[in-house]
Amino acid sequence: MAPDHGAYTGAFIDFGEAEEDVTLEAIEQFETMVGKHQAIIASSSYWGEQDFPSKNLNVIWQHHSLPLVFWSPWDRPYEQNTGPDRFNLNSIIAGAWDKYIDDWANAAKAFGKPMIVVFANEMNGDWFPWSGTYYGGNQPANEEKTKWKGPETFKAAYRHVVDRVRACGASNIKWMFHTNNYSSPLDTWNFAPAYYPGPDYADWLGLSVYGQQYKDEASADIPSLVDWPYKEMSGLDPTKPIMIAEWGTGEFPPGNKAEWIRQGLELFRSRYPRIRAAVYWHERWQNEEGYYSNLRVNSSVESLQAYREGVSNPDWLANLLFRPLAKK
Repeated sequence: MAPDHGAYTGAFIDFGEAEEDVTLEAIEQFETMVGKHQAIIASSSYWGEQDFPSKNLNVIWQHHSLPLVFWSPWDRPYEQNTGPDRFNLNSIIAGAWDKYIDDWANAAKAFGKPMIVVFANEMNGDWFPWSGTYYGGNQPANEEKTKWKGPETFKAAYRHVVDRVRACGASNIKWMFHTNNYSSPLDTWNFAPAYYPGPDYADWLGLSVYGQQYKDEASADIPSLVDWPYKEMSGLDPTKPIMIAEWGTGEFPPGNKAEWIRQGLELFRSRYPRIRAAVYWHERWQNEEGYYSNLRVNSSVESLQAYREGVSNPDWLANLLFRPLAKK
């Protein structure tokens, strides 16, 4: 599924509060705007909805794009920084949600087409309720004090989910272990490697890389955002493809969003050879203070032009590459 050379283009296209209002019209409008077909289209399947997004995935697949699904154990109203809810990791480990997991897996099997699934992304960030912060954090999980309760609880839940899905026969799913580029809190126990469930549980390695999302944040260039986490993720496995599973930045003066986008689309190809896809987070939201965080590629004429020019490089692949399954 991952290309041997080049990288797939991809996008999340402002699909609503639950990130699941996928429409063909929105996808086509985005592609017309940026001048390129998107090989990957991302959307979410929050556990609070208690369903499988068959309609969304069929729209994406019939558009000849690969679905990337963020399968998040999160309940309404989907607010960050609120701590665990009814889908807490301990309840998952205990089997409280096995029926839902099995139903979702069986629906995925019935869908039958290739898809990439992320279970509980950005677990090294304390804004999501599945963060290790809420599950013992840095408390030792072994006598050598080389493992910690927070990450170990996450890994147990992750493996439980993947094992059940596989037991249902949903072999069309490729799994991605997806972390944030920086950890919060910034401590060894909370770094991405502590959460890694092992090579048997991840086909892709994913990173979220955001620039300035709020007006009081500092603006940082791509190398300062990607160099260290790329090295960290590369160290988890020598061969697995890496995806920039989310990336984007707001339009805040005097920052130069156009240059940031241009730099990303260039360096993802040239500086980081393991990157095989990048999914732009095309979204805009209003903050409590009244101003907007506008990550959309068309937040300015200059930003859109930078994106169009960047993805026009033939190394950015618009079409999916599949290999025939090996005969048994």
